Amino acid sequence: MNAHRILGYSVSARGLQQDVDQALRWIREPGTLRYVACLNPHSVETAAKDPFFRRALENADLLLPDGTGIVLASWLLGEPVKEKVAGFDFFMGVSRRLQDRGGARYFFLGSSDAVLSRMVSRLGRDFPAIQVCGAYSPPFKQVFSREETDRMVEIVNRARPDVLWVGMTAPKQEKWIYENRHRLNVPLAAAVGAVFDFYAGTKPRSGPGWIALGLEWLPRFLREPKRLWERNMKSTPRFLVRVLREKTAGR
Repeated sequence: MNAHRILGYSVSARGLQQDVDQALRWIREPGTLRYVACLNPHSVETAAKDPFFRRALENADLLLPDGTGIVLASWLLGEPVKEKVAGFDFFMGVSRRLQDRGGARYFFLGSSDAVLSRMVSRLGRDFPAIQVCGAYSPPFKQVFSREETDRMVEIVNRARPDVLWVGMTAPKQEKWIYENRHRLNVPLAAAVGAVFDFYAGTKPRSGPGWIALGLEWLPRFLREPKRLWERNMKSTPRFLVRVLREKTAGR
């Protein structure tokens, strides 16, 4: 099956390469926006208290299992997904494939001007066939005004990208795409959060060893304990309790 139901969400069970294949098919089929989001234990717990965020995740065309906790939950609940697919790996996979196929047009929405500048520079070196047709750093605020949102939609549409990468942190990025999905003239939009900082090099991604052990979160938490305390020390235990309750109810 292409997706499995995990705690009410339809999560991709295909693995990275097939998720990238699907994304490229959508890019080549302009007309209707398809959007990608990432599911992890923290987003599950956040969505439990935010109905609009939950709808945004439920209605994603591709929901990536972005977290060891999601993969573990899938096995415990008898709906095993093939592998963890991190947002960064998806971004790199799509970019490599598009580079091999002659390129595409990217728009980066989110983060700061400094981060965007570094992303654009690195992309030009890594994937010269991909053109960055626009990049925009929106105001740093929890809720955008109607005028600010209209301006963002207008700037994106004017640039005519093939892929809109949104990095405004969850749940703001997913909710923004979902709210404006019928106004965006883009084949594919993806909410990828920390990918912007990782690719720009402003924040390091955990090393391959940590990733292989399923502990990608640990070095990040040790570097930024205050910022990630709720995510790792509160949301993750609550998520595990939720999974065990679901398993018990299933039995």
